[in-house]
Amino acid sequence: MKKLFIFNLVLILSILSYAQDTSVDVVEHSEENSKCFFCHGSPTYSYYNDVMERTVTKRMNPYFLIDSVLYYDQNHKSFDCIDCHSYEFKEFPHGNTLRMEPMPQCLDCHEGDDATASYNFEKINDEFLESVHSAKHSEEFTCWMCHNPHSYKINARNNINVKETIIYDNNICLSCHADINKYQLISSNTKPNVINKHDWLPNQLEHFAHVRCIECHAHTSNDVMVAHQIQTKDMAVKKCVKCHSSNSMLMSSLYKFQAQENRKKYGFFNSEILSESYMIGANRNLYLNILSAVIFGGILLIILIHAILRIILK
Repeated sequence: MKKLFIFNLVLILSILSYAQDTSVDVVEHSEENSKCFFCHGSPTYSYYNDVMERTVTKRMNPYFLIDSVLYYDQNHKSFDCIDCHSYEFKEFPHGNTLRMEPMPQCLDCHEGDDATASYNFEKINDEFLESVHSAKHSEEFTCWMCHNPHSYKINARNNINVKETIIYDNNICLSCHADINKYQLISSNTKPNVINKHDWLPNQLEHFAHVRCIECHAHTSNDVMVAHQIQTKDMAVKKCVKCHSSNSMLMSSLYKFQAQENRKKYGFFNSEILSESYMIGANRNLYLNILSAVIFGGILLIILIHAILRIILK
């Protein structure tokens, strides 16, 4: 009972902490979901074993543990667990055959949905099907490989803090490429060493901290906020000028959301969008360029005059 009380207290506090932007649906669903979280939110669970005729306590599989606080702060926080999982999960202990239940995909709910039409889920799915992940691993690689259905929340589409977006999105990639256990769910290859694979890249740590993996590894389009068409490694961007220029490709990927917001206010100017993060070659000022050219030319002229005078006087 004490365990149940503590769990319910944490659950209630997590709900109240998001009360300002959470619909009544969350409260209505939380009571039903709390029955699931009672086991899936704890490192252990108990059930009565009919064969042994006694209550047995087992360790919860760590991959089946769900953080209720994260759950009620994510995109699908108003859902019942059984909205996605079989209604038969309400029976406890669960039947073994339920382990074989396939997870629903994004388009199962969002295809043709007017409420989410602005997200272009159909276009996202088209891009994903053309990605190296889908082409190489087919049905084994699903949306949920990257987007945890119990904690995923939109970031790049509504967050003006670029650094937070970079960390969040890169952690999605590293959840496979830095986790051998998850990586080998779909591949028998040894885990690639991210650092060694990018040994050609100067200032690695600076790049990893200030750009996302998909900036160099995905094809961008105007229809989708975050690129989903991940390309093969031989197609990765390796030319510095692609980013370090006044027409930086980052404007159509990492800074796309900021570009759209700033275009409404100021028009399309790199200096406005990149004002909070200096990008060599991208943050240019016409007048400073002219002044620099004048100063450089003046110095050359002085050196030339000095050389001529020395020759004449000698």
